[in-house]
Amino acid sequence: MQKDELLEHLKQFTQPMALRDIKKGLDLPERTLRRYLAQLVDEGKIQAEGKLKGRRYRYTPQSVSRSEQQPAIEISPSNLVYSSISQQLMAQIRQPLFQRQPCTYQAQWIDAYTPNETYYLTESERDLLHNTGSRLSQELPAGTYARKIFNRLLIDLSYHSSRLEGNTYSLVDTQKLLLEGTAAEGKMDVDKVMILNHKDAIQFLVDGINRLQISMENIQTLHYLLADGLVAPGAAGHIRQDAVRVSSTTYMPMEGQQRLTAQLEKLIGKAASIDDPFEQSFFLLVHISYLQAFIDVNKRTARLSANIPLVRHNLVPLSFTDIDKDDYATAVIVTYERNEIRPLAELYVYSYLRSCTHYSVVTEAMGIDTMRVLYRETRRRLISQVVSSKLVGSQLKRCIEQFTQEEIPIEHQAKFMADVVFDLNNLQPFSISGMGISQRELEEWKVLYQEKGAGF
Repeated sequence: MQKDELLEHLKQFTQPMALRDIKKGLDLPERTLRRYLAQLVDEGKIQAEGKLKGRRYRYTPQSVSRSEQQPAIEISPSNLVYSSISQQLMAQIRQPLFQRQPCTYQAQWIDAYTPNETYYLTESERDLLHNTGSRLSQELPAGTYARKIFNRLLIDLSYHSSRLEGNTYSLVDTQKLLLEGTAAEGKMDVDKVMILNHKDAIQFLVDGINRLQISMENIQTLHYLLADGLVAPGAAGHIRQDAVRVSSTTYMPMEGQQRLTAQLEKLIGKAASIDDPFEQSFFLLVHISYLQAFIDVNKRTARLSANIPLVRHNLVPLSFTDIDKDDYATAVIVTYERNEIRPLAELYVYSYLRSCTHYSVVTEAMGIDTMRVLYRETRRRLISQVVSSKLVGSQLKRCIEQFTQEEIPIEHQAKFMADVVFDLNNLQPFSISGMGISQRELEEWKVLYQEKGAGF
């Protein structure tokens, strides 16, 4: 039996199968079977769930071969072309409600997910996202990139996330409200509150990213900020007690506050264990929406939560740019009713690449100097040493060269020294804060420096 024949054999099973069950009736040594299964998992043709004796294998429509793994999208402005599998799934969900089977929350779906072994995003999708979304060094403080583009991110994410909920504010209206405090005429108050709540949540996300872990407390805080004033008093930030129904779907979410709390804790625990920031982001987007742990505003909470790992790793944030509202709703309902993620995954990748294109233009216009940001504290430490020791001329030159050789990688040394000299030439009382230098020391050093310079 060849590997392709094994794949066809697996297609007949509707449930995940253990190795011993797969082997029944196969004329194949166990060692070869294990090798074929591992290769099929690596190629993305089947999924593996569990560990050791509990490991199970299954073929699902969302499993795709590496030849199919490149998303059918373009970074240039174009329509998203869904894969044939996604088109079929979305067509099924677009049938009238009476033609679709009622369904409830399936806890085994998340139970089957093993962090860093199971992947919703294919390997090629993750590689593409990393290659396109990386903007600044991972060594920089978390949130550096998001803070640089904060105003643009604030407007885009508030607008697009609200638009997906039916908000009627235009992009221009949103910008005026967020930056000028001017509400649009003729719009409902709920639209205004929704956008302003996004502002508070995004501010919390970006400003607090150094301490912002994927935790119950932080997910509940995001919900509180997004839902305050839009749900009943006392419901914002709290796990719901009442049953909810979701419009346009046959899906009936889990009920019971204790059960919901336990399931959200399990969800967050798995998410926190995922190493890849994009897989972590997408996992949160899928499962926070699916669980419906709050009385309302669950999808908005999922969209903001999905940005935590991206902001933390200085990746381009996901602002849900260029997503059709109906496509998004349909893709989410596919996860509810079918527990299939492929349409939402393709939409996620497409929108992320569009966000990258947009923010590339923004950052180019801003002229972010990543080297200055990377070595800011190191440079300030050297400048403090120079001023407090009153180094000028040849002594200053030797100090800068020696410090640079000891502290800075060779490929960055020339740029670092140029930045140091630039800062010394432009040193002002307001720029020495936190350096441990007094203004008197600065003035005394500047007199000497004007006479002998840096020695370069």
